[in-house]
Amino acid sequence: MKKVLAWTVLLVLVLVIVIPILVIGGFHGEPRQGGSAKMAKGDHIIIKVYFHEQQKIVEMKLEDYLKGVVAAEMPAEFELEALKAQAVAARTYAVKNMTAFGGSGLAEQPGADVSTDYKQSQAWANEETLKKRWGSNYTKFWNKISKAVEETSGEVATYNGEFIQAVYHSTSGERTASAKEVWGFDYPYLQSIPCTWDQKSPRYYDKKEFSFAQVEQLLGPETQVVAAMQNNSSGAMAILNTTESGRVGQIRIGSKVLSGAEVREKLDLRSNNFNVELKDNKIVVNTIGYGHGVGLCQYGANGMAKEGMDYRQIITKYYTGVALKNINAY
Repeated sequence: MKKVLAWTVLLVLVLVIVIPILVIGGFHGEPRQGGSAKMAKGDHIIIKVYFHEQQKIVEMKLEDYLKGVVAAEMPAEFELEALKAQAVAARTYAVKNMTAFGGSGLAEQPGADVSTDYKQSQAWANEETLKKRWGSNYTKFWNKISKAVEETSGEVATYNGEFIQAVYHSTSGERTASAKEVWGFDYPYLQSIPCTWDQKSPRYYDKKEFSFAQVEQLLGPETQVVAAMQNNSSGAMAILNTTESGRVGQIRIGSKVLSGAEVREKLDLRSNNFNVELKDNKIVVNTIGYGHGVGLCQYGANGMAKEGMDYRQIITKYYTGVALKNINAY
C-alpha cells in the first residue's frame, strides 16, 4: 500500500511540476529556422535575406538586419532623428516584402524576402565593411546606428492599416517626385512635396559635359545628334515638357524624342531633374538632386532633424497621410 501511495505522489509531481516546465521551456529562446514571423515578437522576428555576393539565403533577426541597412543607406554622421526615420522606412520596406506578413518576397530569388543588392532591395553592410569605412569611429557610429534602430523597434509606416511602399532617395532638389510621374502608378502617400532641407547635400548639383558624338553613341544612332548639331537645326535639343515636380518629362535630342528617365539612365545622370545647354561644341547637362526623388529624401530628413524635428515628423512629411504602428500589432 505504501509503495502504491509513493508512486501516486511521484506521478502527481510529474504531472503538476515537471511537464509544465518542459512545455513552457519549449517556447523560449530563438524562433526555429523558417518559422513564421507572425509567431514571433519584437527582436525575434526573422527575415530571410539573400546575400547576393555569396549567393545564399541567411535567416536573421529583423532588427539586426536593419542595423546593416541603415548603416549602408545613410551616413552615420547624420542626426539621430534622421537615422531613426531611415530605420522606420527601411523596416517598413522590408516588412512589406516579407512573406510572413503577406508580402511576395524577392522575385529574383524564391525563398528570400529581401536581398543585400541595393538594385533588388536595400543596401546592407556587414561588420568588416563598416570597420573599413568608419575606421576609428566604428564603435561610436555603430552604437549610434543601433540606437536609431532600437529606439524605433517594431515601428512601421502604414496607410489605411497597410504597410506602405517606403521608398527613399538621397537628394530631391527642391521637390520630391510622385510615384505616378516616375513609375506610372499612383500611391496617395507618395506625392510630390516641396523639399528645401536638402540644399546642403553634396549631391545637390552636378554637371556633365558630352561631345555630340558621345551623346549620339549613348542615346542611339537614330538620334542623329551629330548631323543635327552640325546643321544648327532649330530645336535640335529642347525640353518639351516637365513633370509635376519640375523634372524632365520629354526632351528632343537630335531627331528623337526621349523621356527624361531614358536620358538619365543612358547618360548616367544623377536624376532626371536637369537642363541642357550648348557650350563650346559640347552638350552640357546640369542636374539637380540625386535619385528617383520619390518618398523620403535622406538629406532632407537630416536637414529637418537639424531644425529640431523628430523622426515621426520626418516620416509623416515625406509619406503623405501615413500613420506609425508597431508590427507586433499584426
